[in-house]
Amino acid sequence: MKTRIAFLGFRHGHVRDAYRRARERPDVEIVACCEEDAGVSAALEREGAVKVTHRDHRKLLETVQCDAVVVGTVFGKRGAIIADSLAAGRHVLADKPACTSLAELDRIEELARTNGRAVGMMLEMRDAGVFIGMRRLVREGAIGEVRTVAFGGQHPLLSATRPAWYHEEGCHGGTINDIAVHGIDLIPWMTGLRLSRVAAAREWQCGVPQGSHFKNAAQLMLVMENEAGVIGDVSYVSPDSHGYSLPLYWRFTLWGSRGVLETSLNAEEIVLFKNGESSGRALPPGPPDPGGYLESFLHEARGERGASADAARLTTAEVFAASRAALRAQEAATLGLRDVEL
Repeated sequence: MKTRIAFLGFRHGHVRDAYRRARERPDVEIVACCEEDAGVSAALEREGAVKVTHRDHRKLLETVQCDAVVVGTVFGKRGAIIADSLAAGRHVLADKPACTSLAELDRIEELARTNGRAVGMMLEMRDAGVFIGMRRLVREGAIGEVRTVAFGGQHPLLSATRPAWYHEEGCHGGTINDIAVHGIDLIPWMTGLRLSRVAAAREWQCGVPQGSHFKNAAQLMLVMENEAGVIGDVSYVSPDSHGYSLPLYWRFTLWGSRGVLETSLNAEEIVLFKNGESSGRALPPGPPDPGGYLESFLHEARGERGASADAARLTTAEVFAASRAALRAQEAATLGLRDVEL
């Protein structure tokens, strides 16, 4: 039987990936699409790519028979819509971030637990072959115990095309919560080590229009359960003309007791610098898993068990853990806190 899915919001480009993948799956039926912003709804109609059936998500939840929803509205509105959907008994797949406050996340977790619903997230970097391969190498002990991690997730600002709501008060919710959640999810998944605390975090403005509420630059320091340190930069400062094509885009360097691993999202290989050797080795990536975030979500929502339920799959518990850690790091940046336990 097909899983019936409704889409709630198309305010970020990421949701188009989920829409396309859902349309291509024979085991999924898209039964409704809601967009509450009149301008965006009209644009979708003109494009002809999405047929908007509803302008009120609550009305859709009341009247449309569906098993799950995909939420892709403005960041600051997602928490309430996800809570409404869970309260209505639907499973939820969210673009990241799922919400912009710890109070919203508490409510979402409570509703998911009470109603037995799955909550997935579009953490698609887990699906990239280079990171799947890096995970395997770390787990096999290629660099020994992980001692430090550095990652760069810098993005282009792209002011000419980035949605205007990024600059509006209460809509974005913070660059750490927006971008760093990818690294916060990926590092424990690759290393098997839990993040234990936020040592420090900072967020500021640079290069945004006057009057903007968007703090587009952000850095953070985290500590893992074995006391290994993590340093990350997720600022919107990458040159616009290069788009997302830079070889430095989502670059991860893991330093261990027996060597170093490095790769990036746009790389075609993983480089291993092994202690005892004098030159690096270029290793092939693992097999990519395109759309793995959707497969993981459907697998859990359907309550399936078996061989495909492997440890690499993204679960509701991991979505909540990454979201909570990102929100705590965001709070540390906003309030100037240090050594925040996760």
